[in-house]
Amino acid sequence: MDRVCHFEVPYSDKERMESFYGKVFGWQFAPAPGDMPYSFAITTEMDETHMPKHPGGINGGTYARPDDDSAPVARGPVIVLEVASCEQRIADVKAAGGSLVIGPDQVGDMGIYAQVKDPEDNIIGLWQPLGG
Repeated sequence: MDRVCHFEVPYSDKERMESFYGKVFGWQFAPAPGDMPYSFAITTEMDETHMPKHPGGINGGTYARPDDDSAPVARGPVIVLEVASCEQRIADVKAAGGSLVIGPDQVGDMGIYAQVKDPEDNIIGLWQPLGG
């Protein structure tokens, strides 16, 4: 069974979004490494390897909501599932009536990411960790 491992929240105004989630839920935000246009949303304590300390805890990310409805990324929140193989899950999604939105693309040395759409028009992220 693939588990929820991450989430993403797009924004139109980064400062407003960070202020809201910080004030209401106590989240913290950190820029992604390099020039990636993405920030991490920290919702639970992490250990020295940046993994959640509490069972079931997950962290997320944020990115700018695209101005154009035809942009190939989600305009609303996305749940992300950890999978053994993005390629296999993409094939499974297509066989079950869904479609590929973006990817799969390698994200640094961390993993492979894709977004798929289910038959109900919901976008779901797929995350395949690299290494062991």
